[in-house]
Amino acid sequence: MGKFIAACLAFAALSEVSAFSPLATRGSRSAVLSSVSDNADNNERHPDALDNRADFLRKTASAIVAATSLSVVVPTDPAHARGRATLEQAYDRYSSRIIDGGNFYKTALKKLINKDDWAGIQVALQEPPKKTKADNVKIDGGIQERAAQAGKFSDARVLVALDLLAAQFSDNSISAKTKSMKKDVDEIRGVVNEMQSICRQALGEESSGGLFGKKQADKKELSKRMRELYLTGGNAWNRYAFVANEGLPKTVQRLPLL
Repeated sequence: MGKFIAACLAFAALSEVSAFSPLATRGSRSAVLSSVSDNADNNERHPDALDNRADFLRKTASAIVAATSLSVVVPTDPAHARGRATLEQAYDRYSSRIIDGGNFYKTALKKLINKDDWAGIQVALQEPPKKTKADNVKIDGGIQERAAQAGKFSDARVLVALDLLAAQFSDNSISAKTKSMKKDVDEIRGVVNEMQSICRQALGEESSGGLFGKKQADKKELSKRMRELYLTGGNAWNRYAFVANEGLPKTVQRLPLL
C-alpha cells in the first residue's frame, strides 16, 4: 500500500510539473524558443507562480519520501512473523519426542497391553528417577543418565513435549487452540496415571479400595479397564494432533494419528 501511495504522489507531481512547463514535441526551433520566451514573460508578469511551483515540488517530494519510508519501516504483521518463527523452533525441538511417542503408543504399547504385560507397561510409562547426591559430582548433574531411564511414553518424555508445543500456538494471551490442546494432554496424562495404578495393582504393589477396605484386584477387570484407557488416550491424542496439524507450517512433518 505504501508503494502504491508513493507512485500516485509521484505521478501527481509529474503531472503538475508538466502543466507548469509544457514541452514542444513538434515544430521548429523557433517554436521552442517562442514557448520558452512566453513562459519567461508569464513568470515576469506573475512572479508568485514560481514560488507556488517551488513550494508544490518541495511538499510533493517530502510526501513521496514519507510514503516510501512508511512502506519500508512498518512490517505487515510483526506478531505473526514472531509467532511463526517461535512455532517452527518449538516444533524442531519437541516434535521428535512427540512423533516417537505416538509411534510407540500405537505399536509397542498396544502389544504390551494386548499381552497383559504389566511389568512391560510399567516400564514404558515410568518417570525418570529423582536427582540424588551422587548426581552432584557428575558433569551434567546426571541429567542424561536419568532421562535415559524415562519410559518411552512417560510424562517427562512425551507429555511435557505436548504441553510445550501447545503453548506455542498462543501469543499475548492463551488462545482457544492452546486451551483445547492442553485439555487433550491433561486427558492423556490422566490415562497414563491410571494405567500406572493398574500395573501396580496387577503386580501386587498396590491394593484397590472397596466397600470393606482393601481387596485383591481382579486381573480380568484390570485388563478390560486398561484397554478402555488405551482407547481413551488414543482418541485424545488424535484430537490434539488434528488441531496441531492445522496450525503447523506446510514444510514440516505432520504429527501422527493413531
